[in-house]
Amino acid sequence: MARDTQPNWTDDETKPTPLEKLFQRAWRYRIFWVLALIVAILDQFTKTWVTLTLPLGSYHPPHRIDVLEGFFHIVHVSNTGAAWGILQGWSFFLALFSLLCLVLIYIFRGALHLSRTPCQWAFGLLVGGVIGNLVDRILRGHVIDFLDFHLGSYAWPAFNIADAGIFCGVGIYLYYSFFLEQRYPPHNSPRRKKTEENSLNP
Repeated sequence: MARDTQPNWTDDETKPTPLEKLFQRAWRYRIFWVLALIVAILDQFTKTWVTLTLPLGSYHPPHRIDVLEGFFHIVHVSNTGAAWGILQGWSFFLALFSLLCLVLIYIFRGALHLSRTPCQWAFGLLVGGVIGNLVDRILRGHVIDFLDFHLGSYAWPAFNIADAGIFCGVGIYLYYSFFLEQRYPPHNSPRRKKTEENSLNP
């Protein structure tokens, strides 16, 4: 009978170093980190381009850029509030709230199922968006909005890449919570172990 062997952690060659442990933990959330980084960098890159291209307050023609005239325009407006222009003038408190959200996501990452792939997609987009707007509030005192859509006489409030990331992240997490949660059991659950064993022993 084959004897079940355990790693010899007294051996310096096999015992993982603290750096290796940190890398293993980070690799577990690799989708989250990559998405958050992409959203935050893309958000700041586009905002910098808008700042260098259009003066602040460029909303009406001929100052804006008409991508699809009457439907999609590039503008340059500031927002000291939250989404849809609410809480105007509360930029400092919104920055503190954003920091609190990031801390809470880290603390409750287990309860939020952050190790599961759909949740990494959701929170990667969300956290990247929160960081992108947080950088604006800290460096500029306001958030830059530049994506402007119109449908007939209705004008959707201008937004940015960070806002889109937050919106999509929340949407994905809600969809996961209502429709997909049972398909992704916890890593240490008996159901997960049985699924992995079946995949190894077809």
